[in-house]
Amino acid sequence: MEASGEPARGSTVNLLWTGGWDSTFRLLQLLLTHRVPVAPYYLEDPTRASTQVELETMVCIGERLRAMYPHTRDLLGPIRVASVGDVVDDDEINAALREIRRRSFIGSQYAWLPAFCKHHAIGDMELGVHVDDKVQALVRPYAQQFDHPDGYSSVRVDSRHADTAEYRLFRYFSFPLFAIDKVGIDRQAQAEGWGEIMDMTWFCHTPVRGRPCGTCAPCLYTIEEGLARRVPASRRVISWFYRHLALPLKAPLRRIRARLRGGHGSRPAAPGVGRP
Repeated sequence: MEASGEPARGSTVNLLWTGGWDSTFRLLQLLLTHRVPVAPYYLEDPTRASTQVELETMVCIGERLRAMYPHTRDLLGPIRVASVGDVVDDDEINAALREIRRRSFIGSQYAWLPAFCKHHAIGDMELGVHVDDKVQALVRPYAQQFDHPDGYSSVRVDSRHADTAEYRLFRYFSFPLFAIDKVGIDRQAQAEGWGEIMDMTWFCHTPVRGRPCGTCAPCLYTIEEGLARRVPASRRVISWFYRHLALPLKAPLRRIRARLRGGHGSRPAAPGVGRP
């Protein structure tokens, strides 16, 4: 099943919402600034320790929104939860991801996110891709700005690049936050009076006693992109040591493991390099 075409004016906006910083800001823009109906989607990954926290965060934010802004009761639809394990594998999308990963690493979610959209004929799922995001840099050479029928601008991959892996992988998405970074989001949210709700958002993948760990990828990005205040001070100290001492060793160790697996299966691993 192929994705549908451009959205019509007044149609419901499909938004990938995780309860995180970027997607929640976009939710607030849609509900409070543009006042358009939103269908929030969440793809549940049971292997991730933060899944339940993210779901609870979204419920709490939804309740707060409906209490503070009663008009959102008619605009914010129920969260459409799907399991990553139920997403149908797609050969074209997997091949495009492999091709892109030969040039630039992006996460495994870009196998199942576009496959989910393709299978459900969703042609304009909004993603919170922003400045400093790896995907933003990857998509930028192929990006085209367009005017949404509901009166705002967004970005998508230009169909003139239909022969590229980038188009095959990202054709199902639009990127309304393409030109703003996390600090810019913070400034805009504060100016709009949305700070209370934004502070409810969650980002850590491996929480420690219910608080951000400081060492998972979202925590590292949060610190590096100017919002270190969102990570507890004690975890920021741990994060500093992790980023400056442990993290630089990970890539060389991965390369050593790959070489050992690839051509020297009968040889023992090098000292200190275990096999998973």
